Amino acid sequence: MCEEHGTESALGRLGAQRTGPPRSCKPAEARRAVERAVTERCRATRTHCDQEALGDALLVVTELTTNAILHGGGVTDFRVDVLGTGVRVSVSDRSDRLPVTRRPADPRRRQRVGGHGWPIVCRLARDVRVSQLPAGGKCITAVVAFR
Repeated sequence: MCEEHGTESALGRLGAQRTGPPRSCKPAEARRAVERAVTERCRATRTHCDQEALGDALLVVTELTTNAILHGGGVTDFRVDVLGTGVRVSVSDRSDRLPVTRRPADPRRRQRVGGHGWPIVCRLARDVRVSQLPAGGKCITAVVAFR
């Protein structure tokens, strides 16, 4: 499932279709799929790959897949599309719970571990959308702009 990717242009969507049943998607696999999709797009269009934007997209997909595994019951779908203006990643999971930003300290003012993923996603992506899925669960889509 993590190998699935496509590209999109003004002429419409081009890209790979899913081949075979969905399987577990780990953060490292998702990162490789994003890197491969962006690199292929740069080669195909003979343009320079924006390494900083690629790094941001890799961090965003890492946070989204990790959060889906830790808090959402696992990744149920993953997509990456390279647009003319950036890269769009979508990660679906089994949970209906929406992402939240946690305070860095608990009520007793003790520092909490974790809780940084969602703010990182919101800061690095120019557009973040959370959609409830008809069969249950949610899909989070984030677009990281090329500079």
